[in-house]
This record gives sequence, structure tokens and C-alpha cells, in this order.
Amino acid sequence: MSKEKFDTLRIHGGYDPAEHNNSVQIPIYQTAAFTLGTAAQGDAVASGVVTGSYTYSRVGNPTVATLEKRIAALDGGVDAVAVGSGMAAITYAILNVAEGGGRIIAPYDIYGAALDEFETLFPKFGIDFDLVEDINDIATIKKLIKPDTKAIYAESVSNPTTEISDIEKLAEVAHNADIPLIIDNTFSTPYLFQPIKYGADIVVYSSTKGISGHGNVVSGLIVDGGNFDWDNGKYPQFQENEYSLKNVNFPKNYSFSNVFGKQAYIKRIRMKYVRLMGAVLGPVDAYLELLGLETITERIDKEVATSLKIAQFLADNPHVKKVYYSGLPGADQYDLAQKYFPRGIGTVLSFELDGTSQQTDQVIDATHLFLYLPNVGDSRSLIVNPSKITHREIPEERRIKSGVTDQLLRLSIGLEDADDLINDLNSAINATFK
Repeated sequence: MSKEKFDTLRIHGGYDPAEHNNSVQIPIYQTAAFTLGTAAQGDAVASGVVTGSYTYSRVGNPTVATLEKRIAALDGGVDAVAVGSGMAAITYAILNVAEGGGRIIAPYDIYGAALDEFETLFPKFGIDFDLVEDINDIATIKKLIKPDTKAIYAESVSNPTTEISDIEKLAEVAHNADIPLIIDNTFSTPYLFQPIKYGADIVVYSSTKGISGHGNVVSGLIVDGGNFDWDNGKYPQFQENEYSLKNVNFPKNYSFSNVFGKQAYIKRIRMKYVRLMGAVLGPVDAYLELLGLETITERIDKEVATSLKIAQFLADNPHVKKVYYSGLPGADQYDLAQKYFPRGIGTVLSFELDGTSQQTDQVIDATHLFLYLPNVGDSRSLIVNPSKITHREIPEERRIKSGVTDQLLRLSIGLEDADDLINDLNSAINATFK
């Protein structure tokens, strides 16, 4: 692990200009494939004897590799894999631990598409989910663990109600049961929170959001902490011989665990899921993401400060029934926010209007600075009604139980002036409730 601090790694991590014709910025390697030199060299590269070389951009690309190395360094992981979207990151991360069947423990209060996948798609592949109301209810989590339980999954800060997962306690429960803890850290980004430091084993991101920060790329990331024992008997896929790994160094035991050791999980993601299922991140997308990452500290510091001001404004507004922002002093989980998020819990907050569904629509239509669209983490401020857009696939009864009513609005705070954003919201609410 690098000794440099976050603000150095976000600029220099994973990149040596001398390896790229001394280009100060990572070049965009817009190519499908790479020449292999001699026949002997090609065989060595393909069999894994030689590392750091490239064959085909579906398997690896230097521009994408720089993003992967940089994120791994920022998160304290042994390696990372970039993929085509955040949903691809979630899907591959879970398939890699539970292929062949098994159970995953997860909360209901997560991104709508993820919950839809967990309830309606994964079970068709023999992977079932034990969903809980409160992921921090440790007693319930312990009771749900069965012999075929493969992992615990949670969001560090939930979408859209900003509930904070108690990572240390969840990691302890998971590791006592010899299963990994998978954390979706999208809302927090590695700048605000590094789950691996608190015991998480795998971290996933929709890096479309705050990591990129400009709403111009769709991408996902999987980071491996490198601390979990995949040889504990629960995960035979890591002990199976993988023919593509057979080489002069590993002529007999050429399994992922034996060949890659602590990097077995992430190498298997790359070689089995990205290579064979193909949710590849392109080099131009990786380049745009690297540019966005260079300003992550300044962007998020300002956006978090503005988010706190807006949350306070909404908390004091007579037409707002409830504000969901766990970083707000007095919030139910403010103690966890102080413990895990000293820099702030993020740039996303939600609030429930004390009105009708029609009035919720009127507030959306009356805003001018907030753009109405289903994304977060943009440099522009965004607004959306989750019950009709991001969480519409969730049954109404389940949505309401998780706080996602027709009166709930989710905000993603950008880089505009805080007073202008507050005035925009205030005008829209006043016009609606005049």
C-alpha cells in the first residue's frame, strides 16, 4: 500500500509518466488489441507468466488500468476492476461469491434497481436474498446466517434515506461466520469513507456518481481489500483449476487462490466475469473519470458543506414533514455519522413534503436550478421523486415502509452557490403551498 496521502494519490496514483512516453496525463489507448511481439512473448503474456502487458482491451487496457490502480490505492485495496456500470459492479461482485447458489443478507433500504435484481433476477440463478428492515440489527443478522450464506451486502449510506450501516459490527459478524462483507460505497466515495479500513472485504461503486462527478460517464468499480480467506471451504470456485492460468510457474495447482493469493477474488472478477460476460469500461470513459477524480476533494468538500445548509433549511421549513440526512445534528444516526464520516456523509439528501403527491410534482416543476433526472454526484444539483423514477419497480407497500413515499424528493447537491439553491427550493415550495 502506498504511503502517500489521499490528495496525492488522486493525482498520481497508479501512473508513471515514464511508462507512457512521459505524458503528464494518461493517454487514451483507443485500441481493441495490442501486439504481442514474438510467439514466445505472446505465450508468456497470455499464460500470466509476464504481467503488466496487454493483449485485448476487453481483458485489460492501460487507460482503464490506471483508473483501477488509482481507486485501489485510494480505498486501501489490493486491486480493483472497472466495469461498464454500477449495476455491473454489484452483479459481478455477488456472482463471484455466490455462483452455483447460496444466500446473501441485505437490507431493503437500497438502490431500487439493486433491490429489483435481488428479489426478481438473482433467485433465477439460485441466489436468494434474506432481506432485513434494519441492517444494523445485529441479532437478526446473526440469526439469518445459514450454512449456505455467502455474504452480507449493504450500502455505507443508503439510497435514498441516507441510513448509515455500522460497518465494524457487520464485518465482525460476517468474519465470525467466515463470509465476506460487501459494501456499496457509491454515495460516500473513497474520499469521505474507506470501508476496507473498518473491515469490509469488497467495495463496489457506481463511479458514474461522485467519483466521476460531472455526469458524463457511466461506470462501475469493484475493489478488493485482499484480506478475506477464500480457502475456508465455502467458496470452491477459487480452488478449481483454471486452465488459462496454467503455466511454467503453476503446472499443477493453477487455481485462482494458488496463483493469485490475496488477489484471488479480484483476478477472478476480471478473468471470468469481465472477460467472459463483457461489461467492459472503455478507455475514453476511464479517461473522463480520471479527470473527474483529480478534483474530488474540492468538489465534495463544497458539496457536503452546501448539503448540510440545505438540510438545515429543509428541517426548518413548515412544509417539510421529515428530512433524511444522517449528517444533520440531531439525526437518529448522528453518532455513526461522527464515527465514520468526519468529513460529512455525502452530497445526497431526501425530504418528505407535508402535502400531496400532486404538490410533490409541483415542487419539481417549480425548481429552476435543480435538474430533474435520476442521477447523483453531478457537479450540477439534481432533484428526483424516487417513488416514480429510481424506486418505481419496488411494490408500493415496501416503498412506503422504507420511507419512499410519493411525497419524498431526493436531492443531489452540486457546485452552485448554496444561497441560490436554497432560494430555488424556497421559491418552489412557497409557490406550491401558497
